[in-house]
Amino acid sequence: MRTAILLGVIAAALGGAACSDRGKPPGDATTKPTYDKTTGKLTQLTYDANKNGKIDTWTDMDGARPIQSRMDTDEDGTIDRWEYYDEKGALVKVGYSRRKNGKPDAWAFSGPEGKVLRVETEDDTNEDGRPDKWETYVNDVVQTASMDENGDGRADRRLTYEGGTLVLIESEPDSSGAFQKRVAIR
Repeated sequence: MRTAILLGVIAAALGGAACSDRGKPPGDATTKPTYDKTTGKLTQLTYDANKNGKIDTWTDMDGARPIQSRMDTDEDGTIDRWEYYDEKGALVKVGYSRRKNGKPDAWAFSGPEGKVLRVETEDDTNEDGRPDKWETYVNDVVQTASMDENGDGRADRRLTYEGGTLVLIESEPDSSGAFQKRVAIR
């Protein structure tokens, strides 16, 4: 939905860039393009996604191609969603701040057809302000779960699943983070 909205905003901005009156922003008053003063190239779009008169989306542009977007979806003054695009302008990954602290703690990655390929999350289970649990989901099923059990900020144990069934436990990471002990579950 936001991608469709963003593309509409881009089209409006580009249409406005081609008009002779570049002083007026295209679309509503909160959709504002910013152009490079030297080249005239579009560098940023700001947008009011929910149409309440307040800008909540900022998209960095390379001409007609979006590079990244930052959004304040709940309009509390803190960014809580990030979108990153590839060289063709296709959405590659989306970051979310589930804790509403301005830092992403969950990522959704797009597959070839634009559908969510996998989701990665990180959690602070002991509430010390640092992530200590990371999970990866594919097709809404957990694929891996990693835990920091000694509080050093690195995973000490990783569980690997196939079809939702535990198949491998890895532990005892070396200094590079590679797990030295592997136990297959049958």
